[in-house]
Amino acid sequence: MPELSRRRALTTAASLTTVTALTGATAPRATGDHHPDSPAPFDEIHQGRRIQGRPVPGGGQHHHGPGYEVLIDGVELHVMRNADGTWISVVSHYDPVPTPRAAARAAVADLQGAPLLPFPSN
Repeated sequence: MPELSRRRALTTAASLTTVTALTGATAPRATGDHHPDSPAPFDEIHQGRRIQGRPVPGGGQHHHGPGYEVLIDGVELHVMRNADGTWISVVSHYDPVPTPRAAARAAVADLQGAPLLPFPSN
């Protein structure tokens, strides 16, 4: 077996350092940070209703990649991201909006004070 030369050891160490640095820069962030493709979380009162939104791990029931959960007064509003980046909800399905927050606000307006009922999940 060939003996390890100083040059070979330094070259290997430099290569490993470079790979580690590049991998660390592109690795996913620790739990608690949101996915870069996912909208930021929100929690606010809109027209007297509490609306909340947050990224969820695993992508949810029908999604691939990062999922997103939206709640109105603690009840889940089913939202979906379209291929063009817009969002729709079960309440305003034919009116795409730019963000899940906008989808929650549109749903509150459409509900006109009525409670959001849980969406059945087969």
